[in-house]
Amino acid sequence: MTLRFRNTGGSAVRSGTVTLGTHVIGGLGIDWATIESAHPVPVPIAAKSTRSQTYTVCVDSWRVPLGMHIETRDVRLEGENRQLARG
Repeated sequence: MTLRFRNTGGSAVRSGTVTLGTHVIGGLGIDWATIESAHPVPVPIAAKSTRSQTYTVCVDSWRVPLGMHIETRDVRLEGENRQLARG
């Protein structure tokens, strides 16, 4: 999954974590579980600039039985300031 991070503030972003919520979806569309994985934000991100990062999302095969699939639906961003936006 590739995310683009946009720093809309006036100073560089020097730290941050992005948490991805990957859902296990059954054959009838029922959401059976959510597995979270945390990854570092690609820092530094200069003021008024954008940076992309590709993350690999892995789920143990036993969590996804035959007929089910996974979808990464949730993205939560935590950082040193509030000027960083996923965009």
